[in-house]
Amino acid sequence: MVARLVIAAPSSGAGKTTVATGLMAAFAGRGLAVSPHKVGPDYIDPGYHALATGRPGRNLDAYMCGTGRIAPLFLHGARGCDLAVVEGVMGLYDGAADQGELASTAQVAKLLKAPVVLVVDASSQSRSVAALVHGFASWDPEVRIGGVILNKVATDRHEHLLREALGESGVPVLGVLRRAPAVATPSRHLGLVPVAERQAQAVEAVAAQAEQVRAGCDLEALLALARSAPELHAEPWVPEVGERLHAGGSGVPTRSALAERLPTPRVAVAGGAAFTFSYAEHTELLTAAGAEVVTFDPLRDEALPEGTSGLVIGGGFPEMYGEQLSANEPLRKAVAELAASGAPVAAECAGLLYLARSLDGNPMCGVLDADARMSERLTLGYRDAVAVNDSVVAPAGARMRGHEFHRTVIEPGAGALAAWGLRQPERRVEGFVQGGVHASYVHTHWAGSPEVAARFVEHCG
Repeated sequence: MVARLVIAAPSSGAGKTTVATGLMAAFAGRGLAVSPHKVGPDYIDPGYHALATGRPGRNLDAYMCGTGRIAPLFLHGARGCDLAVVEGVMGLYDGAADQGELASTAQVAKLLKAPVVLVVDASSQSRSVAALVHGFASWDPEVRIGGVILNKVATDRHEHLLREALGESGVPVLGVLRRAPAVATPSRHLGLVPVAERQAQAVEAVAAQAEQVRAGCDLEALLALARSAPELHAEPWVPEVGERLHAGGSGVPTRSALAERLPTPRVAVAGGAAFTFSYAEHTELLTAAGAEVVTFDPLRDEALPEGTSGLVIGGGFPEMYGEQLSANEPLRKAVAELAASGAPVAAECAGLLYLARSLDGNPMCGVLDADARMSERLTLGYRDAVAVNDSVVAPAGARMRGHEFHRTVIEPGAGALAAWGLRQPERRVEGFVQGGVHASYVHTHWAGSPEVAARFVEHCG
């Protein structure tokens, strides 16, 4: 049994990340092994969670991975831990558009049988807080609101009014937090600035969040609430790869079946400040498929890791480092040569931009005959995707779910051979399949389709 809490809020901006990260750090500071999780596809918050706990921040996304994998993925990440803290997404009951409760914090809390702590921004209300909490607590009887943490409370008098109003709600107040500039994390066009870009300041912010939570929250009551969660009747997820990708079929045997007669391929995975978006399960699945995974930093390393036979470039913020990435001409040339050799290359969003001919006028790798630039328009949302062409990621006709999150555009938006056909929010094709290259704006979570890793590694030769 894993003690667990879900930290939710009525809406975005209430302080979920501050409270969740502060709780993780505060409990870790007491010597507990804390497992950090994030509902939804967001990559940035888990970076702060990892800083607070010393363990990989893991996502629980019911849209991309399926509802049946939520509890197993949770148990996989929480193995050996004393406590798990799950940060929600958006408002408690907000999920995938036009999909009911799918991918909402509430749905994940129910799948985990976890008590919910509601973080309420109390800055502009007093007695009304009771009506708000009552509404959220009674909306879905399967969601157990175990307590409230009041955030951005102005004064002792304000706190008294809030506590008095909530006294008759039946939902206990488990914490009261004052406004504290030191715990703030800077934001920009896609949300919080990632840990990798502000390591020292991030450490200070997480320490301040932990101190604020220790001072303002009843940690013993929160731990008791977490320990009241019932047993989860599920088996932990295991990073194993299969031989088929949905209905399409990979057409290749898993490397495990050939391990005795094939050398270990080396898969290079981009990291560093410009490429911070990655799900921990991707590396685990690549390793399970028989690969040796090596991380490199395109801002610093002038060559790919020796012996690289496959390349994965995930998401991040190359637009913030365009000049530096462009200045690393030896690495750009090495990436182009690897792609030209036919080696498998999987690039998502930031990786797509890096493989382009240019980004905001700065020369990139030139693998794709396309140019990228910043845009005023935010593209955000889940995507139901169908592989248009055979690639190192998926066979033609295979279906996967993913999400887009960017303020850039690439022209053209698709190559002669497109990567995906999308049905939402409008029908279109996008991305590029070119030799061994699969490049797209769509982020995918391979735990939802573990056969992707097997297919990719098999193409490493």
